[in-house]
Amino acid sequence: MDTELEQQQYVDTVSQNQIKALKGSESGNLPMLPPASKNEEQWQIIGKQISIFLAKIPEYIGRFYQEYKLPIISFALLVITVTALRIFLAVLNAISDIPLVSQFLQLIGLGYTIWFTFRYLLTDSTRQELTAEIRLLKKQILDTEESQTLS
Repeated sequence: MDTELEQQQYVDTVSQNQIKALKGSESGNLPMLPPASKNEEQWQIIGKQISIFLAKIPEYIGRFYQEYKLPIISFALLVITVTALRIFLAVLNAISDIPLVSQFLQLIGLGYTIWFTFRYLLTDSTRQELTAEIRLLKKQILDTEESQTLS
């Protein structure tokens, strides 16, 4: 009988200290995962959207190029000019580093400057000749541009 009494006491202590269930913990309130077929359909939809976008990229690029043709060409020419200038300066610097070549190039430049001064700048008649040549060259360049724009 002592064992029955102890068992009842044990059962009674557990029933007195029961823990209340959390609100919303019933199985009907738990969030449910979507079925696997819906998830696959979503991936298929996303895949179709990506493939459509990738198929339209050439069209987008073509439209972008047509809309911004002049700035794109200007930027490309600027990049090409800067790159060519840097290459030219690097080659010139490399040539200048060769012994005696730098002094030889300076001597050539000094000689040309002296010749130009004596040829065109000392007398009035040669200065007028130089001015006439510059005007002729200017007219040839501007007339060429005008005839190209009229065509």
